[in-house]
Amino acid sequence: MLKLFEGHRLTPTQRRIAHCMVRRAEDAPFLSSVELAELAGVSQPSVTRFAVALGFDGYPALRRQLREGEQGAQSAQGAGGADGEAYNEYQQAVHAEIDNLRHLAALLADPAPVERAGALLAASRPLPVLGLRAAAAQAGGFAYFAAKVHPDVRLLDEGGSMLVDRIDAAVRAGASALLCFALPRHPRETLEGLEYARGAGLRVVTVADSAFAPVAHPDDLLLPAAVGTGLAFDTACAPMLLGRVLLEAMCDGLPDAQARLEDFDVRAGERGLFAE
Repeated sequence: MLKLFEGHRLTPTQRRIAHCMVRRAEDAPFLSSVELAELAGVSQPSVTRFAVALGFDGYPALRRQLREGEQGAQSAQGAGGADGEAYNEYQQAVHAEIDNLRHLAALLADPAPVERAGALLAASRPLPVLGLRAAAAQAGGFAYFAAKVHPDVRLLDEGGSMLVDRIDAAVRAGASALLCFALPRHPRETLEGLEYARGAGLRVVTVADSAFAPVAHPDDLLLPAAVGTGLAFDTACAPMLLGRVLLEAMCDGLPDAQARLEDFDVRAGERGLFAE
């Protein structure tokens, strides 16, 4: 069901419906539009518009898809349950991440959103990159490599009043966009920082675990990449890879990116930075 929602820019009301369906995953394929509307606390026409936003002719078509998916999952479980049981918990976590990467690959079949995001990031001078708590590692990795090709990358990995100060400084310096990595559990400071950034006039590009994550906003360009939840702590292979894809798209918008990389390689060799 989650894969059905990914890749779509949902309004807050539509995300509420999606959350409700995920929470009631076993019942969702059998709920009428009126029943789903009552459970989600929205109007029945909102449920219809939600189905259309997902690419269906109406709610009956969405419900039919959910029922077919449920039947297919039950058949697959009956046919291949023994193989699934052969995997230990660590292997299951790895296979779940492989599925996340396959899903990301399917989303990237339409490269337009990533290309649009890359152009926005390339054009921003400076480029602030936000990531707090669990997302700090993703933001830091992106900022490290982006600084090799972008003239001014500013890592924002500290919340509180300092975050607002640094967003203000980036805006005063001419920033036009902000890249945010947002992973569960989503810190309230991230949501507050994004709200402030939008109010300051920045275009927000967000890499999040879901299209209906708490950080989702209709004015933002959100790129979903699922996290793995099979271990005690979430795994973020797909968000990390999506960050690298964004780097590639950003390089396409920076005509001097290759020259900067070659210059860095020359300087690194002269300084003996890396063991050969």
